[in-house]
Parts: sequence; C-alpha cells; structure tokens
Amino acid sequence: MSRIWIKICGNTSLADAQLAADAGADAVGFVFAPSPRCVTLTQVAEIVPHLPAAIEKIGVFVDASFDEIASTVEACSLTGVQLHFDAPAELSARLRRQFGKRLRILRVVHYDAERGVHFGDDPNSDAVLVDSRTAKATGGTGVAYDWIEASKTIFQAPALRKQHLVVAGGLSPANVAEAIATLRPWGVDVVSGVEAAPGTKSHDKVRAFMANARGGVSQ
Repeated sequence: MSRIWIKICGNTSLADAQLAADAGADAVGFVFAPSPRCVTLTQVAEIVPHLPAAIEKIGVFVDASFDEIASTVEACSLTGVQLHFDAPAELSARLRRQFGKRLRILRVVHYDAERGVHFGDDPNSDAVLVDSRTAKATGGTGVAYDWIEASKTIFQAPALRKQHLVVAGGLSPANVAEAIATLRPWGVDVVSGVEAAPGTKSHDKVRAFMANARGGVSQ
C-alpha cells in the first residue's frame, strides 16, 4: 500500500496554509482565478516564505497564459501548477522547459458520465486531477461524482492510467476513505469539504480529513 498524496486547496491565509502543513498535508493550493477563494500574487508571495520547505505550494490557474503562470510561479516561489482548464499541450511543454522537473504540473479533467472523457496523453504533466463540475463552477463545487461508475470508466481510460490520478470534487472527512477505497487513486484534493466558511478552513475538518485519508487504501 502506497502513501496517499493529499492536497488542501483554496487557502487564503497563512493560518490556513500552516494548518494544512501542520496536519501533514503534502501540498497546499492557492487559487489565482475568480472564486470565493481567489488570492492575489502579493498575498501568496507573503504566505509562502513562512511555510515548511517540504510542503508543495501549488497555484491553480483558469484560462491563464504562459506568461501569467510563469511570472506567478517565480514571484510566489510555487513548486507546482494546476491547469484547471483545457490548456494546450504546448503550455505544459513551455512550463517544463522553463522550470524543469522542479515544477509539478497537474492537468484537470471533469468527470462526465454521459460524454465520457477526452484527454490526450501529455508527457509533461505529472498528475491528472479528476474533478466534478456544476453549471456555475468548475472547481470547489462541493459536489461528488459517481465514484463507482468512474472507477469503471474514467479511472480506466488508457491515457489516464499512465498518470498519477488525483480525486477531487465533493470530498469531506466523512467520505474520503470511501473515495480512496473505491477509486484507488494516487492522491486526493479537497477544498470546501474542510471549510468553516468559503475561504476559511476548519481546524477540526482539516485534521479529520487528514486522519481519514491516511487510513484509506491507495493504489
């Protein structure tokens, strides 16, 4: 049994990011896109130097250009990026050329039981995050997809099986162990499921999520 990779996303303050680090998360995420959890480059540049060196600092981008992403990575000392949009493969390739392997690149696909998944093999991505989608939001929805159906379809797609797969969408302390047991992913990502209010983390929920995820079974 391998150790599950855990990302606590949507951090808006040093206190919340430090909470995730203290609880044992592998990564913290910062959303650089319109959202109740949106942060600025200046905010994150002030937070990151106070976090442990070992924890990954991942920026989440939607419809962003290479220049925008690259300048944010440099200014905020990010160690990873999450491309939460249908980014062209050339964007990943340029990021890899610019930053090398020190930058973790996560691509995002949205589960759709009716339409299936269309994902080309991207040799420059390090992981694929499978998220849910609603009519109003493409992330941080708090809505889970059908894990049993997904375990038979999207999580078996040949292009995706080559990747580290990360489960997102509607995860919480109450269901993360079930998600891990059903999908057997490489990692999990949570936002709203560990919040006291949009943009503010709950100490109890973060710690319960970590404990339950670490007790789950990964691939």
